[in-house]
Amino acid sequence: MKNTMKTLLLLSLLGGISIGVGGYFGTRGLIIGAVVAFALVGSSYWFSDKLAISSARAKLADRRQYPEYYTIVEELSRRAHIPTPRLYITPNPQPNAFATGRSPQKAAVAITAGLIEHLTWKEIRGVLAHELMHIRNRDILVGSVAAAIAMLITLLARFAFIAAIFFPQSGGDRDRNPFAMLALMILAPVAAMLVQMAISRTREFKADRMAAQLIEDGEPLARALEKLERTGKRIPTPVAREQASHYIVNPLSGQRVEFAGLFSTHPPTSERVRRLRAGEWKERYRTS
Repeated sequence: MKNTMKTLLLLSLLGGISIGVGGYFGTRGLIIGAVVAFALVGSSYWFSDKLAISSARAKLADRRQYPEYYTIVEELSRRAHIPTPRLYITPNPQPNAFATGRSPQKAAVAITAGLIEHLTWKEIRGVLAHELMHIRNRDILVGSVAAAIAMLITLLARFAFIAAIFFPQSGGDRDRNPFAMLALMILAPVAAMLVQMAISRTREFKADRMAAQLIEDGEPLARALEKLERTGKRIPTPVAREQASHYIVNPLSGQRVEFAGLFSTHPPTSERVRRLRAGEWKERYRTS
């Protein structure tokens, strides 16, 4: 119920942003903004999984080629009392994974080619348990809508800035202030990142804890997170910044970004590992 309310609020925000920016350009812009808002809200809900899968260039995993992948996910899905999600492989050489979809019945999990190359299947089992807990908690739709909002805020800020320069108001109205639009273009990406941060950080700790409870061991996921953090800093990735919050660890951690820690959509990996190894996950867990 809590994540359902988050999703509704985010979808409302998504529509409101589009209508608000459209309204800045008058009645015609308001109408266009309303149409765009309706399309974005609908597509964010119904097609969030397809957008994430397409963005990652993921393909359905072949059971004959990846039998361990199917065996682990099917076993853990039964233990977690959720439907087995669709399984994908992405060509990304950086080890990582993500889950997507609007509900447990429409969910998908994707792992990168690099994950299979750099981790053992026992460690991958910890990663997959984490992603299944996102599905069980219905985090995945919230994250997908937050990613859509982040992308929309950035794109609309750029559009509004360009429109204000090349299509100023005429007649008796005052021209739009280009400095205000410049400030909007600079601050909008920060606002987009803050939206994703508010959604992402807490849910990662919860998914870690529940994953350890599901497999009754925190060490496989702890070792996996350490490897993902280490290799992620030296192996580049084509992941779009707006999609980065979907992944189990930040796929862009190797990029040099000012205030990277402050604006990260993921909690520090070292803290996640510490909590897993400290046994904080050892509390009563119910899958039903």
